[in-house]
Amino acid sequence: MEQENFIKLFESSFKENWDHLAMTDYVTQTDYTYKQVAEEVAKMHLLFKSLNVKRGDHISLVGRNTPMWAISFISVITYGAVIVPILQDFHPDDIQHVVNHSDSTFLFLSDNIWENIDESKVSNLRGIFSITEFRCLYQGRGESIQKLMKQLDSLFAAAYPNGFRKEDVKYVDKDNSEMVVLNYTSGSTGFSKGVMLNGKNFMGNLDYVFNKTTLTSKTGRKKILTFLPMAHVYGCTLDLLSQVTTGSHITFLNRVPSPKILFKAFDEVKPDVIFSVPLIVEKVYKSMILPMMEKASTQTALAIPALSEKIYTEIRNKLYNAFGGNFTELVLGGAGVNRDVEEFLTRIKFPYTVGYGMTECAPLISYCNKDLHKVGSAGILLPNMEAKILSDDPENMAGELLVRGENVMMGYYKNEEATQAAFTEDGWFRTGDMATMDKENHIFLKGRCKNMILGASGQNIYPEAIEAKLVNLPFISECVVIARDSKLVALVYPDFAAMDESHVSREELDVIMEENRKTINSTLASYEAITKIVIFPNEFEKTAKKNIKRYLYEGL
Repeated sequence: MEQENFIKLFESSFKENWDHLAMTDYVTQTDYTYKQVAEEVAKMHLLFKSLNVKRGDHISLVGRNTPMWAISFISVITYGAVIVPILQDFHPDDIQHVVNHSDSTFLFLSDNIWENIDESKVSNLRGIFSITEFRCLYQGRGESIQKLMKQLDSLFAAAYPNGFRKEDVKYVDKDNSEMVVLNYTSGSTGFSKGVMLNGKNFMGNLDYVFNKTTLTSKTGRKKILTFLPMAHVYGCTLDLLSQVTTGSHITFLNRVPSPKILFKAFDEVKPDVIFSVPLIVEKVYKSMILPMMEKASTQTALAIPALSEKIYTEIRNKLYNAFGGNFTELVLGGAGVNRDVEEFLTRIKFPYTVGYGMTECAPLISYCNKDLHKVGSAGILLPNMEAKILSDDPENMAGELLVRGENVMMGYYKNEEATQAAFTEDGWFRTGDMATMDKENHIFLKGRCKNMILGASGQNIYPEAIEAKLVNLPFISECVVIARDSKLVALVYPDFAAMDESHVSREELDVIMEENRKTINSTLASYEAITKIVIFPNEFEKTAKKNIKRYLYEGL
C-alpha cells in the first residue's frame, strides 16, 4: 500500500479539526485551536519566505516543551526546511556544536537557553529567535530581521485580506524520501551523530500507530499530557506528530516532571493515553507500593486467595487513579522496564504495554497492544519491519538484533564512516542491542552489546539485568555493575533520603548492603554473583538522556 504524504497529514488535520482545541500550555493555561495553530504556522512561513529561507535549509530548535516549541517544529517541516531539535539538557557548548555541525541557518530557543549561548560561537547563523515570546534575539551582519518582525502582522493581514481560512492551509509538496528531521544522539564533539530522518521513516511509524493500535484516533480526538522531551524522537513522534495529525488535544506540562507535579497534572488533565519512561512507574512502585506490600498484614492477606484478589484490585485502582483514572493504555519506552515492577503490574492487571525503538528508526522497532504483551518483552516487531538475531539459536541464545524496513534512517549527517559501520553490506541496520526473538516476533532485550561482560568461563553477563534487580533493594538509588579482576562489583549510590527517614547510619548501611549482596546473589546464576558492593558518594554522571555514563566507571 502506498504511503500517505507525511507533510500533507498536517494540512488535512488542520482543516478537519479547525475549531477543536489543539494545544494547551499547562503552566499559563494558554489554549490554541487548530485554526490558531495554522495561523501561527502561516505567519512563520511568511517570515521564512521574507528571509529567503530555502527548501532543505536546516533550522535548529531547543527549549522546553511548549505550544510554541511544537508550532516552530511544525512550521519548519511544513515549509520544506529541515528541523534540528536539540535537547535543552545539553550543555551550552554542545548546543553550539550541534548548531554548527548541522549547518543550521537559524536557531529558535527558549529565553533561559539564550542566557547561556555565546553568539560569537554560532557566527554562521543568520538569526536567533525566542520561542518564549516570539521575537528576534540576534541578527547576523547585513540582516534586517528585527525590522521584519515588526512588520509581520501587517504582512499577514495583507496576505490574507479576507481573514485566514481553511482553504489557505497549503503546505509544501515534499516527497517522503526527503529529509525532514535531523536528530542528534549526542551533543559532544567527537560523539555527535546527526540522524537523518525522512517522511518515509515517520510514516512507517504513523501508519502503524494509526491502523494497528489504539494510541490515537482520527475521530476520537484523544487528550494527551506530554512530559517527555519532544527533542527525543519518542516524545516527538508519539506525543506530538501522531496526535496533531489526528486532531488530538495536547497539554504541554512545561515543568520538570517531578512526581508531585506530574500526578497533579494527571488528575486535572485525565489523559486518554500516556506515553512515559519506566522510571516514573518504578519510582511509584518503590515509594508507594513496595512498603505496602512488605507489611506483615498485607503478606498474610495475600496468602489467602479470597483476600489477595481484593488487595490487588485496590492497589490497581489506586495506581490507575494516580495516573488520572481515564487512560486506556500506559506506554513505557525509552529504557528497559524493571522485571519485578513489570511482573507486579501484570499481576494486578494494570493496563500497560512496552515499546522499543531508537532515534535511527523514528523510533519504533517493536510494540504491541496491552492484550498481546508478554512480560519481559519489548513488544512485537512492527509488520513493516524485518529483524534477525545474530545467533545460532535466536529464540534462546542472545545475539545482536539487526533490523531493516521503512522506519530505518537515511544515515548519519556528514559522517559516512559511522553510517557504513551502522549497516551490514546487505543493508541491515545494527541496533547494538543483544536480544532474542520468539516465533510470534516478540523481542526480548538483554542489554547493549558494548556493555556485555564475558564471564570467566565465557558466559555472557548483562549488567543491566543485574542492576535492575539491585535498585529494588533497600537504600539503593542508582548502581553500576562492573568487572574487576574477572569478578563482578556493584558501585552503589545510596538513597540518602530514605536513610534519613529510617534513621540509618553510615555504619549500618555497610551491613545492609552486605545483606543486599547476599539477597541478590540468591537470585542470580553463580557466574553473575556480585563479590562486593562499593558505596559511591555522588550521583553517577549521566548523558542528556539520563543514562549513566557507564564508561566513566568501568575502569574503577
